[in-house]
Amino acid sequence: MDSVNIEVVEDAKSLPPKQRNMLYTVEQCPPWYLCILLGFQQFLTAFGATFSYPILMETYFCITNADGEGDIVGQSELIGTVIFVGGISTLIQTTVGIRLPIVQSCSYSFIPPIIALMTTKQWSCPYTDTSYNQTLPEYGSSDHKAMWHARISEVSGALLVASVFQVVIGFSGLLGLLLRFIGPLTIAPTIALIGLSLFSAAADKASKQWWIALLTVVLIVIFSQYLRKVNVPCCQFVKGAGCKKSRIPLFNLFPVLIAILVAWLICVALTAGGALTNDPDGWGYKARTDIRSDVLHKSSWFRFPYPGQWGLPTVSLAGVFGMLAGVIASIIESIGDYYACARLSGAPPPPGSAISRGIGTEGITCILAGAWGTGGGNTSYSENIGAIGITKVGSRAVIQVGAIIMIILGCFGKFGALFLTIPEPIIGGMFFVMFSMVTAVGLSNLQHVDMNSSRNLFIFGLALFSGLALPRWVASHPDVIQTNNDVVDQILTVLLSTSMLVGGIIALVLDNTIPGTPEERGISNWQKVDASKDCNGSADMSVYDLPLVQRFFNKMRCTKYVPVCPTFIKDKRRQETSEPQEHNSEGSETYIRAGLHNPATSKSVGLDNHALTGSAGLDNPAFVKSDVTHF
Repeated sequence: MDSVNIEVVEDAKSLPPKQRNMLYTVEQCPPWYLCILLGFQQFLTAFGATFSYPILMETYFCITNADGEGDIVGQSELIGTVIFVGGISTLIQTTVGIRLPIVQSCSYSFIPPIIALMTTKQWSCPYTDTSYNQTLPEYGSSDHKAMWHARISEVSGALLVASVFQVVIGFSGLLGLLLRFIGPLTIAPTIALIGLSLFSAAADKASKQWWIALLTVVLIVIFSQYLRKVNVPCCQFVKGAGCKKSRIPLFNLFPVLIAILVAWLICVALTAGGALTNDPDGWGYKARTDIRSDVLHKSSWFRFPYPGQWGLPTVSLAGVFGMLAGVIASIIESIGDYYACARLSGAPPPPGSAISRGIGTEGITCILAGAWGTGGGNTSYSENIGAIGITKVGSRAVIQVGAIIMIILGCFGKFGALFLTIPEPIIGGMFFVMFSMVTAVGLSNLQHVDMNSSRNLFIFGLALFSGLALPRWVASHPDVIQTNNDVVDQILTVLLSTSMLVGGIIALVLDNTIPGTPEERGISNWQKVDASKDCNGSADMSVYDLPLVQRFFNKMRCTKYVPVCPTFIKDKRRQETSEPQEHNSEGSETYIRAGLHNPATSKSVGLDNHALTGSAGLDNPAFVKSDVTHF
């Protein structure tokens, strides 16, 4: 990119030191052809987690059985819907929400409560329930479609209602009231249990052919860890200079995607060579690539997803209460992502109004996900934030172009169908890595806590063990909860079956009631204040101004009392009284001054393991620590 580098160097002297190593910062726009290429790259970075979500949930929604047999065309339509809504959500968030270059799509935080709801007696899939002895409809028939449509409608209704809570919390500015009691000792078991509770799903997929699953894991390890610093030579066209030799960190950008493609090609070769059995009951049959190849012929070329496509959403109290757990976990996830994204993209730390507006907007995107029927809520994708740190391209316009690409590709039925031909053992291997990293990111919050304290050991151990034991007990005794009220029985069953909710509540209550010093609890580490001056000088908060209407807000005196307006009075006071942020030269451990009402923190995980830790507070300045490890 010689021509681009010249442009950056020429403009670098006018930029703060923090932004000088960026090719494009938040408000800069690359040429249109680069926007398209970089936007498509951002889509590919998020695609692994995006398409794996509906594949993970297919059995619970009764789209397929445990062997992967079912309505594969319907499943491809669900994948297209997830991509389509993710594009719309990203476009809304980057335009009127937090206005940072953040991608939005399905969150794994919603999986445990959805699984808990879908495994209740009312919604358990008859194709996987051995106690069901009636004749079942043929896969893909109208009766079968009615089964999985009803299940997604139930999840969609619960998500619609629960997302209203997120909208209220965000746009009311009451975010600090929710976060003031949350510390690292609460976050650690909550996030860790998301990954631990899903180990069986990964094992089930991998068990179809362990060698292929292990091959996928090994490839991901090689590409993401051993080859992450290897730059691949390529030919690059430069205007006026022709083709020139260049190098790109290919393995650092797409380790999971490359590993899947390599394992996929190996399975194609083994299938064509006859090395994999043709017997559907034989071990290794699920590693064949021709099992679902007919989905490419059956799926339509173009299909426009629309709200209510699976039927009108239905609402139950049990589903709503369970989904609230996913909403709260998603809020905590996103806060850390906002600060990390601001740092990596060359923007100043987001003020309280931008944080509140981002969370409220995320609630709106979850409502859209419920209306379209994606089968889960949305959150920020930290793997895309990590990609910004690698590529040095933090342009908002690039993410918006990527969102438009997602919307377009979500309408092509055969695009989603293509990825259904990936053998299940490959998916299982990918799940091994993804869920293990979710668990590890949750546990890494303990670095702030004094783990030599018997108090902390007791709280963490009891929360983690209870989060694993209680859901297992409820699953093995489905009729044990008897309150003489069916609604209450269902609510308690869903809540006690959600691992992260059980562990999180136990940790939250114990951490806030058992006496302990701030240093012992890890709170003081999150509020660590560095008196050094920031190399960025005075921050320009115009990055977070709303498009078109900001000049009218500046003229209106009443907007300074609206918590989500950029002119919010507490934001202004925070900018005047708080010291600038500190940024070190390496960028691997940076403390960023922030502001919400009370200190809190979050861990955010992505497919590429850009582990991001956030800490926030409004009235008392806090710092956000971001440990970026490229995976």
